[in-house]
Amino acid sequence: MRRHPGKRLHIQEVAVRDGFQIEPKFIPTEQKIELVNALSRTGLAKIEVTSFVSPKAIPALADAEKVMTSIDRVPGIVYSALVPNARGCERALACAVDEINLVMSASDGHGRANLRMTPEQSLASFAEIMKIVAGSKATVNAALSTAFGCPFDGHVPVSRILGFVDRYEEMGIASVTVCDTTGMANPAQVAELCEAVLARAPAMQVTAHFHNTRGMGLANALAALDVGIDRFDASLGGLGGCPFAPGASGNVCTEDLVHMFAAMGYETGVDLQKLLAIARGLPAIVGHDIPGQVVKAGPWDRRYPLPAWVTQGGTRARPS
Repeated sequence: MRRHPGKRLHIQEVAVRDGFQIEPKFIPTEQKIELVNALSRTGLAKIEVTSFVSPKAIPALADAEKVMTSIDRVPGIVYSALVPNARGCERALACAVDEINLVMSASDGHGRANLRMTPEQSLASFAEIMKIVAGSKATVNAALSTAFGCPFDGHVPVSRILGFVDRYEEMGIASVTVCDTTGMANPAQVAELCEAVLARAPAMQVTAHFHNTRGMGLANALAALDVGIDRFDASLGGLGGCPFAPGASGNVCTEDLVHMFAAMGYETGVDLQKLLAIARGLPAIVGHDIPGQVVKAGPWDRRYPLPAWVTQGGTRARPS
């Protein structure tokens, strides 16, 4: 266990992409822009703004160019976009994204079901995209979905994940995200895999991406923190999810994660009160309740006035 209160942690927001892409109703473009601008003023390290995927595949993000070119860019924040292929990369670079986020599945089953590609085909696509990115100012992050288990294939060996990390390094990719795509991970497993990845690729920037499908999102984040992970993806209000985990809650909640780290003495650079204020307005945007907890209960240090019967020296009436 390596807890170092005061250490700087980096919180990376994914709600506008990962959350909005599966919402049943289209979120108006102006609301997306306003939300990104509000989030930019909270102190987040990175915001994944959108995905340059085919509008036919994900209609919810058909406004990718408009959103990316209309947001206010706050210095110090990385504005990222998910890119599925070479054409998507070209569209993203034309919008001056700071980071190209690539994604592939660590398992064959999920890769074929979700991306219609095997891992080897995804790696070939990555190599093509890296040639397109060369010479631009954009950096590249590559995410490994189902790194902690696949809903079709089951267990994914640590050795398999490390092999993919090696391939990333060979391509010149300097940043990797290990993803618990359908919330199958447990804290012991998280500690084992994250520690192995950090040891295998000490020069790489490693991000942990957890879902709260089975209620272990924060516990898994803590396990990753304990072995040295300092970058975490999270989603405002806990939005998101996966079509292969029907009915499941989404990503680990940003405000809940920030609250936990702050209560433990860690520095995230994020203004929790500003984040909570934005989260309170999220149900009106998406049209339904959100699974985040701190926005409902308040921070741990919230205090309430004593009941009137205590302060006035009376006696509490007993229920009849």
